[in-house]
Amino acid sequence: MSKLFDLYNNVVKKKLIKKFNYISVMQVPKLVKIVLNVSLNSEFLEKKKINDVFLNLKLISGQKPIFTRSKKSISNFKIRKNFIIGCKVTLRKDNMWNFLDKLIFIVIPRIRDFRGFSKKSFDKNGNLNIGIKEHNIFPEINYEKIICNHGLNISIIIKNNGINESFKLLKYFYFPFKLFN
Repeated sequence: MSKLFDLYNNVVKKKLIKKFNYISVMQVPKLVKIVLNVSLNSEFLEKKKINDVFLNLKLISGQKPIFTRSKKSISNFKIRKNFIIGCKVTLRKDNMWNFLDKLIFIVIPRIRDFRGFSKKSFDKNGNLNIGIKEHNIFPEINYEKIICNHGLNISIIIKNNGINESFKLLKYFYFPFKLFN
């Protein structure tokens, strides 16, 4: 198991119960899933570049991604129905905990000029959404084999009652947030 999973079960749950005065252990916020998403634009129309994005996402997540396709044609964006517009992968259980461990302790420190994530990155349900501009900060990516540089969206889905609970949960996981927003 992951270090963060052990930390969550042994330390974080107890801290959250004490902080928010929960009656039951089932009220404690917990991670449900992590979704990695890459959106493709007009410069990724070549089959070679689409396959490169697919393989990069597979290396980063350790799991096979799926292609997202358009549901209808949009002439302004030059998109036809059933056209590949992205690639995504959903991580749960062990893969989720291992990826979060890698994200916090290996990947985020490699981001250039990083000052911390804003508390505004949380949506109204308390889920955290992070945008990464360059995928090459992940250690699995080989710099010599990069065909095209692309970004990545990471959504951390948390079962909770509000933004403050999600914030505290991730703060106990040593997730880097800005001191002042």
